[in-house]
Amino acid sequence: MKAIIDIKPDPRLDGLDVYVVGGAVRDALLGLPCGDRDWVVVGSTPEALQARGFVAVGADFPVFLHPQTKEEFALARTERKSGRGYKGFTFYAGTDVTLEQDLARRDLTINAMAQSPDGVVVDPYGGQQDLQQSVLRHVGVAFGEDPVRILRLARFTARFTQFNVAPETMALCRQMVEQGEVDHLVPERVWQEIVRGLRAEKPARMFEVLRACGALPVIMPSLVYDEELGAQLDEVRRILSPDLPAIYALLLHRTSDRDALSRRIRATTECAQWARLLPQILTEMAQTHLAYPCDEQTVHQLLSLIEKADGFRRVDRFLDLISLAAWLRGQAAQPWISALEAAREVDAGAIASGLQGQGGPAIAQAVRQARLAAISQQMSSIPAHESNQ
Repeated sequence: MKAIIDIKPDPRLDGLDVYVVGGAVRDALLGLPCGDRDWVVVGSTPEALQARGFVAVGADFPVFLHPQTKEEFALARTERKSGRGYKGFTFYAGTDVTLEQDLARRDLTINAMAQSPDGVVVDPYGGQQDLQQSVLRHVGVAFGEDPVRILRLARFTARFTQFNVAPETMALCRQMVEQGEVDHLVPERVWQEIVRGLRAEKPARMFEVLRACGALPVIMPSLVYDEELGAQLDEVRRILSPDLPAIYALLLHRTSDRDALSRRIRATTECAQWARLLPQILTEMAQTHLAYPCDEQTVHQLLSLIEKADGFRRVDRFLDLISLAAWLRGQAAQPWISALEAAREVDAGAIASGLQGQGGPAIAQAVRQARLAAISQQMSSIPAHESNQ
């Protein structure tokens, strides 16, 4: 039998009952790059692994790093619900725990497969069949004990866009929400999964699953989300290929208390800033009525937007924000890009040198006036038909 994952001989593994498990097996069966490999060791002990040079890293359960490859090797274990939320579990990793018992605690059937070093695929819960049928199905009752698995399930739909959630799995997710399990999610884990979903091919699918099972208003209670926003999330991934802060800002651009929501889910400072700035830019753009040549009010509006978005110091961010906002409004970004280019040509240092002794406010005002003049000249030289391209 040809192994789906090539496992090279390793003297440190001789005599151990070891298996590659989880996502690497799934991705190999799908013909995708395997990425990082996780291993399970059956019938061994922490002392035995450490004697072979493995380094213990797990605080809650026995996980070890291979001394050369740095891959993770975990002892086969079972887990039992002992409290609410993500950390409400106790683990047992005795030598009598079987591979099938270890796989039974995993979330989805497509993640509950293993491969031995000699190429044998162990699939006790029908993962290969669900792969063939493009179904995301929970392995067993253990799924319902960990609310993070709802987030992971939703995120997988954003990544594996041809897969759909099994009806019984969706029903279990709704039951978990009703029983209050989702209330105990740790914000850092929520953010971690949201980030992965936003970076996936079709982010909207993640939020559609969360909304369908009732988890979205618990996780992100003030988020204003509908099918139109979902379509925008997916389309912007295809058209602009934005970085995380941009697509996060798009997700929140209809939500009023963006700062509070960002704090709630522990969004990064950069993402929170983008989410704050995008609606401001959209409002400024809506209030700027471009005509060529530009009148004085329009020139002031163009410079004001650059200043409010810190465009002179954060040029790349400003350009990306303007591009995103213009895309949302269905108009050209070029007028604001041209205004920034013209204003940046002003030599603020030379102006400051020429006004030595007059104080900071006088210098700042002179620089601003020079920038207004530069923008006015630049915008007057743009033919109207080119400004809309």
